[in-house]
Amino acid sequence: MIRQLQISNYAIIDHIEVNFQAGLNIITGETGAGKSILMGALSLILGARADTSVLKSADKKCVVECSFGVSGQKTIDQYLEAAELKEPGELIVRREIAASGKSRAFINDTPVTLQQLKELAVLLVDQHQQFDTLQLGESDFQRQVVDALAGNKTKIAGFQETFKNLQAVRTKLVRLEQEKASFDKEADFNQYLFDELTELNLQKGELEELDSELNLLSNAEEIKRALAETTGMLSEGEQPVVQTLRQLCSKLDHYRSYHEALSELSGRLKSTQIELQDIAQELESLSDHFNPDQERISVIQERLDKGYKLFKKHNVSTTDELLDIQADLQSKLDGVLDTQSQIEALREEEKKLLAEALKQAQAITKARQAEVEPLQEAVNKRLASVGMPAARIQVNIIQEADLNAFGQDLVEFLFDANKSGKFEPIRKVASGGELSRLMLCIKSLVAQSVELPTLIFDEIDTGISGEAAKQVGIIMKELSEKIQVIAITHQPQIAARAAHHLYVFKRPEPDASIRTDVRSLAKDERILTIAQMLGGEKPSTAAMQSAREMIESY
Repeated sequence: MIRQLQISNYAIIDHIEVNFQAGLNIITGETGAGKSILMGALSLILGARADTSVLKSADKKCVVECSFGVSGQKTIDQYLEAAELKEPGELIVRREIAASGKSRAFINDTPVTLQQLKELAVLLVDQHQQFDTLQLGESDFQRQVVDALAGNKTKIAGFQETFKNLQAVRTKLVRLEQEKASFDKEADFNQYLFDELTELNLQKGELEELDSELNLLSNAEEIKRALAETTGMLSEGEQPVVQTLRQLCSKLDHYRSYHEALSELSGRLKSTQIELQDIAQELESLSDHFNPDQERISVIQERLDKGYKLFKKHNVSTTDELLDIQADLQSKLDGVLDTQSQIEALREEEKKLLAEALKQAQAITKARQAEVEPLQEAVNKRLASVGMPAARIQVNIIQEADLNAFGQDLVEFLFDANKSGKFEPIRKVASGGELSRLMLCIKSLVAQSVELPTLIFDEIDTGISGEAAKQVGIIMKELSEKIQVIAITHQPQIAARAAHHLYVFKRPEPDASIRTDVRSLAKDERILTIAQMLGGEKPSTAAMQSAREMIESY
């Protein structure tokens, strides 16, 4: 609710502070006193555009500041927390228009954009003077009205949980189908590459080992010849090395006792002779393993040729790299199968969730349809009581093929102001005054079910009087028991029901200028003001008595 509105340097207002209370706040005053100027200043807080023409003094900035009591307002709390604007205590919104025309907005002293201000304003105040942009003509609000009266809150919460899961499954399904389509484009080629590698059936490090083996087999004869020559030189031939060393060892052995060094050298020479003899024997034994095998060479060469072709195709140089590519191809091919399996599982889940969502949506639709007649009857009855006896509202529940976040329906309010039988969307055919009274009738019905912001009615009583004005006052009073209502009125029947009566007036200044001011009326002042609304500037005793009775009876 609005607690206080402060306005400085706006139009004909120098500076005023207006305090509001819970319940029904009535604003009265003579025509031209500045009542609508108050609403114009308030509209700046709600995000309206402004320019320097609003400045009373061109050399000073205009400041409009409004404090709100928002305790227990969950929707507002959630918005402020999400925007990191929440602070303990009251909510304070401020708008400044500099002499240069630059405008700034603040929420709890934090600079914000005009869009943020508008988003918050919708939650705080519903100002019924610009209905082309307000809720009554919006499908979402019309649906909320029907759902509030139909008691659909729990049903919609359950449906939205199912719908959320359905949307998540569909999102995942689209992603997987896109992945599968991409996989499918490459699947045949990947399968060909994989089959080629699988057919070769390479083992870890195999091609490198085969290359070494091929080199060995290709040089087997030369190696065998070299081994034979080495063995011959060591242990065969005319003067074998081993035999020569044995003879030398025998000569030195005879003198080893004469000198310590000779003994050591003789031992070393004998060890060398023995080592060379072992080497010769091993070389002779190794020579038996080096036999040329043309058939094996052909087999290796053929396998290496295939391997080297794959090296070139995949731009790699080792067997292990080919095996990594094979594993990656296997993973991709398995992924296609796995993705298809996931898609089938998700389609089954989607089918179940869709069936459940449709079932829940049908229950919501049924509840909405059951509320159509009672809502139309209640609103039409109230329209007649507020001076619109020929006006009719028609509520259409249009079931659509696709689900939305609130079920399967499009809710639309149609309006016929003159019993023409031609119903049109409210936003197209209703006048400002008609919309104000229509909104009053509708919101008075849903006030107990929906968290409404402060309602402001700017001269909702235009064109009505007598019993109709009385009924508007009754509805406003009822509505104000649940939410704060602020109304500018010229009707005594409405003003008499105020919980808080504010009077707007013009005050001449010493410099011959005119200043708008506002004061809160005490009971006696209220009686006089209402008597003047009944009987003119100098009300009769009867008018004073009628005013007193109206206030006391209301």
